[in-house]
Amino acid sequence: MTPDAADLQRRARKLLPPEVYDYYAGGSGSERTLRANQKAWRRVWLAPRILRDVSAVSTATSLLGTPVATPVGVAPTGFARLAHPDGELAVAAGAARAGALYVLSARSTSRIEDVGQVVGDGGGSWWFQVYVLRDRDLTASLVRRAAAAGAAALVLTADTPVVGRKRRDASSGVVQAEDLLVNLGPLADLSAAEQASDLTFADIGWLAEISGLPVVVKGVLRADDAAACTAHGAAAVIVSNHGGRQLDGAIPAATALPQVVAALSADPAAVRPAYADGGICTGDDVLAALALGARAVFVGRPVLWALACGGADGVGELLTALTAGLAHSMALAGAASPDEIAALELTGAPRWLQQR
Repeated sequence: MTPDAADLQRRARKLLPPEVYDYYAGGSGSERTLRANQKAWRRVWLAPRILRDVSAVSTATSLLGTPVATPVGVAPTGFARLAHPDGELAVAAGAARAGALYVLSARSTSRIEDVGQVVGDGGGSWWFQVYVLRDRDLTASLVRRAAAAGAAALVLTADTPVVGRKRRDASSGVVQAEDLLVNLGPLADLSAAEQASDLTFADIGWLAEISGLPVVVKGVLRADDAAACTAHGAAAVIVSNHGGRQLDGAIPAATALPQVVAALSADPAAVRPAYADGGICTGDDVLAALALGARAVFVGRPVLWALACGGADGVGELLTALTAGLAHSMALAGAASPDEIAALELTGAPRWLQQR
């Protein structure tokens, strides 16, 4: 199977029902942010270092103290069984084979405990993504189950007080009520499972307290928000615009990442890592993100395309290929480890070149 993300997307489009493809592929509004996400990584220019020993390049790193073979992780994407019958179980197995961390979506179509079992059997690691729901007791139940099933951290998605309007899936009805209830059980009122719009920074501490796990805040695009997250107990942040699915016109992660990293590094005694997602499709994109200061990146839609085309094997092959592409680019840039990527000097390009 091809490991090329663009080719996987073309193949998945032929395999998936049109409404499912549009649900996964679409962005909000006019999809301005969706289109900008990929382009932004291609506008990052590096100054490679020479005469460095890169005979043994390692992509191994650690995320909140957990060793992983690659800084390429799997972003939380909901309703994976729409792409493949094995759904999140296949994604978990493929990620574990590739040595990649998996972030399980709260909108999973597989039971939390089953995913935890698959990851554990494969020797992998995983985090649990959290939407704080209108019914806080439901949220607490999901969080405690994830902690008991072996999740090493929580990822609080903070950029979804309301759901962005997407023209592609506005009337498709692709997500059914039973898809929402796999982990929630029967609900008298489905509105209890909707995202809460009264979320505040205080909820970071609440989630940490009820779970005993570190909390990573996802959806950060501002330096002041990043600083506030860590001041309220966040262990890390993910620079993200939700894959272009929330505010159309929100800046790409590549644009926001440097200022967020600077904010998190302002106090040397309390530095917290920044991660990034959105539009990352190649090893070169990963290199750009790490050079801008990200500790790791998370990949969403390409994993869904790989899942649709090849199940667990497809996911594993994609992640392995992205990691191999990163290792190759690291050698060309003179970096033998992820820590050395952060030391690469970024350089400005001529104005005409920046617009390409």
